[in-house]
Formats: sequence, structure tokens, C-alpha cells
Amino acid sequence: MPVPPKGDATGEPSVTLAAVIGAHGIGGEVRLKIFGESLSGYSSFNGGTLTLKSARAGSNGTIARFAEVLDRNAAEALRGTELTVPRASLPPLEEGEYYHADLMGLAVVSSDGEPVGRVVAIDDFGAGDVIEIERPAGEDGKPGKRFMVPMRVEAVPEWDAERLVVAVDFIEV
Repeated sequence: MPVPPKGDATGEPSVTLAAVIGAHGIGGEVRLKIFGESLSGYSSFNGGTLTLKSARAGSNGTIARFAEVLDRNAAEALRGTELTVPRASLPPLEEGEYYHADLMGLAVVSSDGEPVGRVVAIDDFGAGDVIEIERPAGEDGKPGKRFMVPMRVEAVPEWDAERLVVAVDFIEV
């Protein structure tokens, strides 16, 4: 999940599970881009404003029907809408597992304890997650240089809710 936690109306952190990429047909169905494995287990999104009635695989994304969306115009109006759930509603993690949303924005330090930057993206190119790190902005105000590190124990020996540690050998200068 490449999307950082946001707060809902109550201030509770929320996580984006999918986004509406367009309408499907004339009956109010929408096409979704799913950021995880599926939406199974979730029926309410965006603080209860969208109620999932059905979802099925389509040729260009998941096809979904929401109780509140009755026609194509309403479906088209949702284009670009992110579907969020409270962070607390996600399943608990096993040792060594993480949600992408929990890593986004984390401070990055070297295994020597030196500040390195922040996690700005997480990608999966097929062989596992790759963390993209951005160094702090320069004195000229331009964004810092970015580099990538594989999310493997030899490159990232530890992380927690406060920081991500990267082995010195994997840090680009």
C-alpha cells in the first residue's frame, strides 16, 4: 500500500485500500484499482459514506457496486476517489510484516545512527518491496537526492513506528 495514513473526521488514522478509476456500464458500477490483495472483509469506506454491495474481477480492474451510487453519472463523479478504512480495522501483523502505509514518511537512519532522510515511496517490481528514500532538502531548497534500498534484512535490519534503519553499505551518497 503506497499511501500514507491519513486522518478521518475523528482524527483516527486511515489507510487507502483502493481508488475509483472510472465508471463501468450505465447502472452505477465503478472500476477500482486495488492497492492490496482484495477488499474482502470490508464493506464500509470513507467513514461510512460508501457501502460496498458487490465486487468482482474485471478485465481492467475490480468492478464494484456501492449502495449509494445509482447511475453512471454518480459513478463518474467518483473517479479519483480513494477508498479508505480506519488503520485499526486492518488485520494484525506477524513478526517481520508491515503495511506500506506504516513505513511511508518514516525517518531513515544509517546502521551507524546517522540521519539519512525519509521514506517517500515503496515499490514492488516483482522480487519484493523496494524502499525509496529521499535525503533532506539542500540549502537551495531543492528536494534531496533519492535512492532505493531493497526491503530485505541485510539492507534494512530493523524498523519500528519511529524510524527505519538502513545498513551503511546500502546507502548511496
